Amino acid sequence: MLNVSELRAAYGESEVLHGLNLDVKPGEIVAIMGRNGMGKTTLMKTLMGIVPEKSGAVRVGDTPVTGMKSHQRVAGGIAYVPQGRMIFSAMTVQENVETGLTVTGQSKVPDDIYELFPVLLEMKNRRGGNLSGGQQQQLAIARALASNPKVLLLDEPTEGIQPSIIREMARTLRKIRDQKGLSIVVSEQVLSFALDVADRVMVIENGEFVHDSPRDGIDEAKVSKFLSV
Repeated sequence: MLNVSELRAAYGESEVLHGLNLDVKPGEIVAIMGRNGMGKTTLMKTLMGIVPEKSGAVRVGDTPVTGMKSHQRVAGGIAYVPQGRMIFSAMTVQENVETGLTVTGQSKVPDDIYELFPVLLEMKNRRGGNLSGGQQQQLAIARALASNPKVLLLDEPTEGIQPSIIREMARTLRKIRDQKGLSIVVSEQVLSFALDVADRVMVIENGEFVHDSPRDGIDEAKVSKFLSV
């Protein structure tokens, strides 16, 4: 569903991603782990078209999206929940979710989105800025789902969220995958969350993948070693 081949990206002269290859199957959840500064966010932004590819190719299903602008990639089936959530704090919950509808041609938020996030239905007339961190994360995911994507990218979704909410989020992401058949790529530093949510765990170090393992049978000590400073 998502195919990345020989992807390179740079900030100016400084190359940050060094020929990455990644295949995500339909309905697969892949966690990309790594310490800060190793390339997780750059990878997400490059897949989303925020950082241009230096070379390589990105495909969603059979559709090449390499070189496309971000909004074209959304229309092509990629949705993105950025680090820090980036919701519109002055807009209501409902208005925030509706901004995700622009590529679908719909004007009404599908009911199944509120079924996944009942708290958002209760709070749909409340301003986004008045929600807790966990609720804002749910809102950011709901907004991404409103574009009816094939691939959902989440950049460090557990950042600044309490542990009980993190467990709930893992359950919700698996439910989204099961109900919608989405492929999900999540960048993460919290190993327990990655093991909770992912079918496969990859580790990125200095812009290259250095470890790739199915969750079952993963060597947790080895992955932890990559994550420790």
